[in-house]
Amino acid sequence: MTLHIGLLLFPQVQQLDLTGPYDVLASLPDVKVHLIWKDLAPVTASTGLVLLPTTTFEDCPKLDVICVPGGTGVGPLMEDEQTLAFIKRQANHAQYITSVCTGALVLGAAGLLKGKQATTHWAYHSLLATLGATPIKDRVVRDGNLITGGGITAGIDFALTLAAELFDQDMAQLVQLQLEYAPAPPFDAGNPETAPAHVLEEAHRRTAESFRVRSQITQRAAQRLELA
Repeated sequence: MTLHIGLLLFPQVQQLDLTGPYDVLASLPDVKVHLIWKDLAPVTASTGLVLLPTTTFEDCPKLDVICVPGGTGVGPLMEDEQTLAFIKRQANHAQYITSVCTGALVLGAAGLLKGKQATTHWAYHSLLATLGATPIKDRVVRDGNLITGGGITAGIDFALTLAAELFDQDMAQLVQLQLEYAPAPPFDAGNPETAPAHVLEEAHRRTAESFRVRSQITQRAAQRLELA
């Protein structure tokens, strides 16, 4: 029986949050991956790549897996009642509820992180607790049928973890090999613990305004969910 996996596609999505897992999951046998948005108009990602939804909220089938990627557009999503209602509706019957990067904040705004362990991008990790989650700093965190991936490139790790859950480790390793996913970055600067201090300082400077805005949105979401 075909597995239906849905990735939320929205304006200003971080394209690698979506396309990394998409490549992994679409490589699995008898799987249909849907790119879901309110309509079928082209959607522009945060770095300018234009992507096309394949189905709408209204026409989307019942999903075995729902995944919410992150990106600069997550702020509006956290207060978009139509989107939150769609996520909650699909989560009611999905085998797995998942996210990549700051997509976890959207799951939190939908009330799906209460009492759950979760992760997200390092720059916004502290916001998880406000949404009722227990923050765990790891590339992939599983709590029951909730699986959350860390920032951006962790989406590939997340998708391989999910592939092993949906099938088995051999299938996940086969996909990993086919994609030649064997990271060997030229610099050890991929997380705050190893990045040079001046690089980390600049990264914090660049995310400061976004963090401020998302903190306010997160507080409003917590009040709406009666978590504050």
